[in-house]
Amino acid sequence: MKIEYEIVKPDKGSSFRLLHHKMVRESDFVWQFHYHPEYEIVFVPQGSGTRHVGNHLSTYHQGDLVLIGSNLPHSGFGLNSSGLHEEIVLQVKPELIPLHFTEMDLVGSLLERARYGISFSGVTREQVGELMATMVGQPPFKRMILLLEILEKLAGSEEYTILNSSIVSPALLSKHKARLQKVFSYVEKEYAGEVQVQKAAALVGLSVPSFCNFFKKTTQITFSDFVNQYRIQKSCMLLHQDKSISEVCFECGFNNVTYFNRLFKQVMNETPSAFKKKISGFSEVA
Repeated sequence: MKIEYEIVKPDKGSSFRLLHHKMVRESDFVWQFHYHPEYEIVFVPQGSGTRHVGNHLSTYHQGDLVLIGSNLPHSGFGLNSSGLHEEIVLQVKPELIPLHFTEMDLVGSLLERARYGISFSGVTREQVGELMATMVGQPPFKRMILLLEILEKLAGSEEYTILNSSIVSPALLSKHKARLQKVFSYVEKEYAGEVQVQKAAALVGLSVPSFCNFFKKTTQITFSDFVNQYRIQKSCMLLHQDKSISEVCFECGFNNVTYFNRLFKQVMNETPSAFKKKISGFSEVA
């Protein structure tokens, strides 16, 4: 797992960036964070995958619409996708949104909430999704008008869920990047066996109590929770393959299937069997 700073360049003739991806992807995606100062709106017209924003980890199965705040770490929404995956992504610098106008008060509140990541559903997702799809074929000026319409609809919506209860600080992640990379590499290498907090602490030259405080302060998640989330993420990838739940359980470092099922549901909001059934269904449709 790496923490990458993404440099976002606006499209030619435009002040922001619009991406449209439509492809069939392999399921073996890297669990990777990246972040950038730009606000990001992600709409997935087709496909399923894992939503990983800040420390929030869950799945979506019939498309998604998410607003990601400035510098909030997140992974690509094609993570753990199966079959056809299509997404439209808007990336806008904070200074380009005219919050000094009184008419933008609700948008200002929206962007304040976006620091935690926001998932939208229902009519909001449908209407904003249509606007984003329309934006793909429009010239720069029309895109700007549509962007304001999108922000207005998101700001006035009550069909949303806040994804994180606390903010992951990119400043702290960057400051301690070298230390964190050592810890992440250790977890990547040893997740299928025994991951020891003592070894992780020794890698960065800290006592166990100091390491636990450092890790929680930097990532807003405990080391044990991080390891569990990493193992669950790996299990999602393996469940795309023709393996039983018990096989996946033990290959990801869990020694008890009952505990694995309980933790999987706690992290992903559904059981491994429900997850496997859904991705199988999408693969057959694709």
